[in-house]
Amino acid sequence: RWWEGCTLLQKLRGEWFNAFSLCMALCSTSPDKREKVEAFQHRLVRLISLLYGAALSEVSEMQSNSFEFIDLDDFELESLAFLKQSSRKCEVVLQWVQRLIMDGQKGNLLDPLPIPFFQLANGMVIFNNAAELNDFPIPFPLAQIVMFLLMIHWVLTAVVAAMSAHDSMWAGFIAFVVVFSFWGVHYI
Repeated sequence: RWWEGCTLLQKLRGEWFNAFSLCMALCSTSPDKREKVEAFQHRLVRLISLLYGAALSEVSEMQSNSFEFIDLDDFELESLAFLKQSSRKCEVVLQWVQRLIMDGQKGNLLDPLPIPFFQLANGMVIFNNAAELNDFPIPFPLAQIVMFLLMIHWVLTAVVAAMSAHDSMWAGFIAFVVVFSFWGVHYI
């Protein structure tokens, strides 16, 4: 489950980074739109930072989910207050990103291609798959079976180590290392 969660978050980051980099590549190079394009790009960077941070905070099990974002001073206080109270922060920020891209396309700041929207949507699908890992814990009977098997392993490892090793110190050390590593993996 841990590896799957890490893999999903890497895919998520890749999808959103591709959407972001595509928007940057599609920006107008016209000199008369330079200031508006730069303002669009800066706002997009901030929103993508906020989007990924919101995704991490929703799937994180840490007690303190305070992640660093790129300069949120540019956002309206009402919008940030709404985001703070929202239970689905990721979806709210995604809507902000999509709205910014649409406004950029309407203002001819970037070419109107649907590809960034597909990549943002793929990122949300991946995010929801990663969030499911937290929403659905390991079933209790399965957890109990794993615990029971670890206890049997604990006893059998001590017996096998005692029968295999010629020195009782080595038998104890081998049994401790093997059993400790299995229990350590279980509690990760």
